[in-house]
Amino acid sequence: MSKIEININRMEHLLKLYRLSKEDILLHINQGRKTPVFSTEIFKSEIKTSFLKKIDNIFNKGLNYYIDPKQPQELKEESIFFRKDQFNAELSLGSKQRVTQFEEEKIALSALAKLSNLNLDRILPYYSVQDNPKEVALLLRTKLYPGKGFYIKEFLKVFISKLADYNIAAFEFVDSPNKREKANVNGFYLSPNIIVLKRIQKALRREVFTLAHELGHYLLDVEEIDEIDEEFIANKSLSDTERWCNEFAYYFLAGEYDEYISSLEKAVSQNNFQDDAIVNLTKEIPLSKIAIYTRLVLLNKISRKDYNLVKENIYRAFKDREDEQQLKKELDKEKGIITTARNPVPIISPLVKKTLQSAYYEGIIGEREFCKRMNIKPEKIDSYLQ
Repeated sequence: MSKIEININRMEHLLKLYRLSKEDILLHINQGRKTPVFSTEIFKSEIKTSFLKKIDNIFNKGLNYYIDPKQPQELKEESIFFRKDQFNAELSLGSKQRVTQFEEEKIALSALAKLSNLNLDRILPYYSVQDNPKEVALLLRTKLYPGKGFYIKEFLKVFISKLADYNIAAFEFVDSPNKREKANVNGFYLSPNIIVLKRIQKALRREVFTLAHELGHYLLDVEEIDEIDEEFIANKSLSDTERWCNEFAYYFLAGEYDEYISSLEKAVSQNNFQDDAIVNLTKEIPLSKIAIYTRLVLLNKISRKDYNLVKENIYRAFKDREDEQQLKKELDKEKGIITTARNPVPIISPLVKKTLQSAYYEGIIGEREFCKRMNIKPEKIDSYLQ
């Protein structure tokens, strides 16, 4: 079996970047193997090509990366993992892969903008946790809030577009069902202007909240990787930064309806936990039912016990709908009706599109690179260059 000489320092650099141990790598390589591979076969200057390819399935650097004799340097500019020690989530391998992917996207986007003489400087001011999140949110609504009358997916798309007007690039990524290593985070902010969101196709309102929350991080210029759920939002032991970002996100999305939410009588079983009022609210603002109930918890307008009961009922109803849809698919299949579900397509920020267009027109990138970064087929390029 062929072997290849590598710069072992480069592999060790990636281990440090991803915060993985040698044992983690061995576990990955030995998955599904009858004969185990040992550390002495992997972490040396000459390695079997098949082992190196399996290792690169984790890092996605290409084999030439490991051959390069240049010694790697631990630079803060390379990764948030060299800039911060702790995050608001225990990161899965899939999350680390996504963060590294978008760190590289950030560097590439910045380089292309500079080469194209495109100005991506910050437009919005900096804020701090000493600033009132409600006042900041209401001010930013006048610039960035998409408005009413949008379906939630369209709301998300317009929100991303408005951020682009202020030189903030919001990326989406999709973890397909067959992806082996999935991300366990909802979103993150990379300084100076990158927000990344995991597409939550069945919970787009949560994704909208995540986007508003990460916008809060942008305003504070505090990098973070977040696993945002209802318990996270209602957690009173959060850091000042996370509490500020949650408050900002709530006021940004609730707007003038905050006054109505605050005026609601306590949600108890006798008034069906204010379900009618909250359902009507979700028709006016992009907050989910659970997000509104979470707000009521923080306002002491619902007990923790009742909140947990309501939340359980909402999740159960959601699961029942999923089960009904799955049953319908199975029945349709028995009847010979086959519907192929497609993975959602990530929303492309207009700022990313503009940067790539400029780079293409300036001759900095070619058609192949443009199509690859826009995730389009070459025959569709003309419609993306307008």
